[in-house]
Amino acid sequence: MSGLRVVPDRRHGRERLYVCLVDGRNVAWYDREAARVNLLSEDRREDVLEALGPFLTGPVAVGPPPVPTPAELARLSLHPDDDLAPNRPGEALLVALDRDPGPARRLRPDPRRRALLAEQTVGEALDGLDGAGWHALHSIPLPGGDRIHHLLIGPGGLFALHSLYARKQRVLVTDPLVALGRREAHPLLRRVRADADRASYALTAEVRPVLALAGAAEVTVTVPPRELRVLRDTDVPALSRLGAVLKPADVEALHAMARDRNTWLRV
Repeated sequence: MSGLRVVPDRRHGRERLYVCLVDGRNVAWYDREAARVNLLSEDRREDVLEALGPFLTGPVAVGPPPVPTPAELARLSLHPDDDLAPNRPGEALLVALDRDPGPARRLRPDPRRRALLAEQTVGEALDGLDGAGWHALHSIPLPGGDRIHHLLIGPGGLFALHSLYARKQRVLVTDPLVALGRREAHPLLRRVRADADRASYALTAEVRPVLALAGAAEVTVTVPPRELRVLRDTDVPALSRLGAVLKPADVEALHAMARDRNTWLRV
């Protein structure tokens, strides 16, 4: 017996199997998506392959971990407090509700919880694109207390998404106004564009605005908004099918830049 154990782990849509010593130290990991076993110690090669044997499917590459790219090195150098990648969809709302859940009984539902559900719904759709050359960041804080709900970076470009709770409601979009049901219309598209403009300034790259409607029963757009997409949450994955405009290296570099909290301090 090699004394090694296999520990599964799944982060940001990628599944890995870590091979650990009895004291918890890693000696290798198996990246299913890349079909590669990364060895930290060549001396344990046979033991690692024996431990992973029941989990390996098809041919796999075996060797030391690949040399990190400049973008990966930049990501690894980030202080944990400055790394936005671990943010969950609606992170800011989750923190706010944890600090102040509000009264147990209230006449109307807490609007923060509806907003949270919208961000979680859209965020789940975006996270489903991870691993296909796309990266999604959530709840990006901006100066002044504002934030970008979601930022999607991939071969098809960059998109700043604003999530709106619209469950079982009719949505009327008359640029720049957005009306839910019989409620008064508000110029929401101005904010959606402003968020994208701030992201463009921070990243020195074009970021396109998207309004993502969570659970809308019907969507009516009188005139297609200028340089802005209006999508249902179920249509969000279609963004990944847009034509490629960024090279993989550019995608990784922009992702490394965007996940750094310091990037957003002066926008």
